[in-house]
Amino acid sequence: MKPGIGISDENRKIVADQLAILLADEFILYTKTLNAHWNLVGPDFHSVHVYFEELYGQSAEILDSVAERIRQLGHFAPAKLKNYLQMSHLTEQYEGGNDSLSLIRYLLQDHESIIEFIRGNINTFADQHKDAGTSDYVTQLMEQHEKIAWMLRAHVQ
Repeated sequence: MKPGIGISDENRKIVADQLAILLADEFILYTKTLNAHWNLVGPDFHSVHVYFEELYGQSAEILDSVAERIRQLGHFAPAKLKNYLQMSHLTEQYEGGNDSLSLIRYLLQDHESIIEFIRGNINTFADQHKDAGTSDYVTQLMEQHEKIAWMLRAHVQ
């Protein structure tokens, strides 16, 4: 049964497709955060290891909420790793060190990339696709990423 939420089928599909890209980005970032948590080395290991654990917990919650937003729009959330790699703006490549500063810079770049992607869709969702709900949702999600980016940036300045 399709949702009767006042958004055309075409607009719901367009928004769900953009959210699928966001979901792919979030999944890649989640995986990269796990990598940072698992492979961190250095004198600040314990405190940063704990911080990365907090970050991947937040990422898991974000992933779930993006997938649920796609479902609210009447579409299925993609759930194949191969598709995530094809859709994502992010890359899983990493050639830096496993020290905290290198890993934090690595994660910061991806948070900022996601912020830019979300910012580019906020008004489009509301104005062109008549989906104020998703516009509001991604605005709040962007604010979460901005706070995380600020905290990561504070580590490397």
